[in-house]
Amino acid sequence: MNRGMKINLWYILIAVMGVVLLRDIWVQSQTIETIPYSQFETYLENGAIAEVVIGSSTISGTFTTPQEGKTGFLTTPVPPDLAERLSETGVTFSGKVENTWFTTLLSWVLPALLFVGIWLFLIRRMGGGQSMGGMMSIGKSKAKVYVESDTKVTFADVAGVDEAKAELQEVIDFLQNPKEYGSLGARMPKGILLVGPPGTGKTLLARAVAGEAGVPFYSISGSEFVEMFVGVGAARVRDLFEQARKAAPAIIFIDELDALGRARGAGTIQGGNDEREQTLNQLLSELDGFDPSEGVVLLSATNRPEILDPALLRAGRFDRQVLVDRPDRKGRVQILEVHIRKIVLEPGIELDEIAALTTGFSGADLANLVNEAALLATRRRGDVVTMDDFTHAIERIVAGLEKRNRLINPRERKIVAYHEMGHALVSMALPGADTVHKVSIIPRGIGALGYTIQRPTEDRFLMTEDELRNKIAVLMGGRAAEKLIFDHLSTGAADDLARATNIARSMVARYGMDAQLGSVSYETEQGSFLGGRTPGYFERSYSEATAEAMDAAVRDVLREVSEQALEILSENRDILEKAARRLLEVETLDEDALRDLARGLRRGTPGETEVAMNE
Repeated sequence: MNRGMKINLWYILIAVMGVVLLRDIWVQSQTIETIPYSQFETYLENGAIAEVVIGSSTISGTFTTPQEGKTGFLTTPVPPDLAERLSETGVTFSGKVENTWFTTLLSWVLPALLFVGIWLFLIRRMGGGQSMGGMMSIGKSKAKVYVESDTKVTFADVAGVDEAKAELQEVIDFLQNPKEYGSLGARMPKGILLVGPPGTGKTLLARAVAGEAGVPFYSISGSEFVEMFVGVGAARVRDLFEQARKAAPAIIFIDELDALGRARGAGTIQGGNDEREQTLNQLLSELDGFDPSEGVVLLSATNRPEILDPALLRAGRFDRQVLVDRPDRKGRVQILEVHIRKIVLEPGIELDEIAALTTGFSGADLANLVNEAALLATRRRGDVVTMDDFTHAIERIVAGLEKRNRLINPRERKIVAYHEMGHALVSMALPGADTVHKVSIIPRGIGALGYTIQRPTEDRFLMTEDELRNKIAVLMGGRAAEKLIFDHLSTGAADDLARATNIARSMVARYGMDAQLGSVSYETEQGSFLGGRTPGYFERSYSEATAEAMDAAVRDVLREVSEQALEILSENRDILEKAARRLLEVETLDEDALRDLARGLRRGTPGETEVAMNE
């Protein structure tokens, strides 16, 4: 039924009450006569009144015989003493009742209106600003609907994820030609799950699919389904799919699916009723009754696929998982090309150089990098964004904000200079180590008194035992320099020591790189997800003797590598001191300056020494 044709019950009740009121007024005007009080006394003396009803403010009754066609009367009394005096004068007199209906009405209506107003205000606050109509439609979906003109995102705006774009291209073909696509009996997957670390462009990719296909795009977060009211989430799931079917062809996109699709039973009170589980059950039910031929495609995104309910990921529901990973070097160049359209770039800048400095950056990180570089150029009143702006922006993101106002006494500053140069020289002396891009003793971030930035020459996906040992040696280089020059150890190497210990323990316990313990994996990464590692409960599956052997093996690795770093610095003590003095003077050394200072650097290995190659 059309909304305009619906009859409101309140209108009917008001109309009936109005008709009854008008009828009473009409009947009273036809049968009852309003008379003055003096006339009432005359009728009373003449015996013309048969019955009297005395009220608080009026006197009513009936005549013995009709008077002028009226059978009843109504008058207002007057105080007896005044009535006697007025009767003596022969004046016609009557009383008057003050009309207090409006005051009486206000005394009833105002408290009710105040109560309703407070109730509506509280409901609006709890319901996110919804009106009474929004309260009645609490089970309606909160999905934001976009059309092609609203989305304004196409595959041209998404870079660095070519494989994911190719996977989703057939979704676009299906939405544009659903009948032709199934001519060979194939069917589209019911659900497509975009999986990847945070900031890799999963949401942007889903909106690009809608923009390319030119169909309505229903976007909602998994957390918006669950409310404080029982059953609301399930109702919203039903309403969302119903809206999408009416607007087909269309795309439903559920972001942060892990907020809704977490494995059932996890963290639920025994015997309790979890509203989130009801919502998930309804989603599973909708997917079972979901016909892809209707022209509706379900896309979802998450960075924690390992916690999703297995029933959600089985074949016939989310049939396909598309990995949207961090971009490689080529992908980073493509992403930078998209974002530099909005800024004025200095001619001659090679984006490949910027991509080489941003290993491990996601698409969101690269967008932030371009914005930070533009802000730095604006701050210095520059006309264009230069390579130096990008370099400073990378340092700001990786190492934190410069703290030039942090006062460091000369002795601590000297220790920091030797510490950082220890990292740099060990890295430059070891074959295969990442290139040192910059060394600085300017404090940054919360607790960093200095920093050494290394630039990987290429993207790496696995590392050998020697490369891991070299990585530990670089970390221990700062501590070794302090020991060599000052013959003491400081707290400045706390973070280096923690990272080195973590690598050494992984070599021993996870990668089977210890000859005594053998090729056995004693530990697995607990609570990991695509965005990094979260601490979780670790259940040990080996004996105390094995634990002692593992601890001894970790100590051996750290001792051997520390001795290697100390030997390298001992062999090149003159270069270490010269470079540290120069660092104290200028506070920052770039790659070219480091190469000049380290000319003639000798690689130190146990039992062998050779001259390092210098470009």
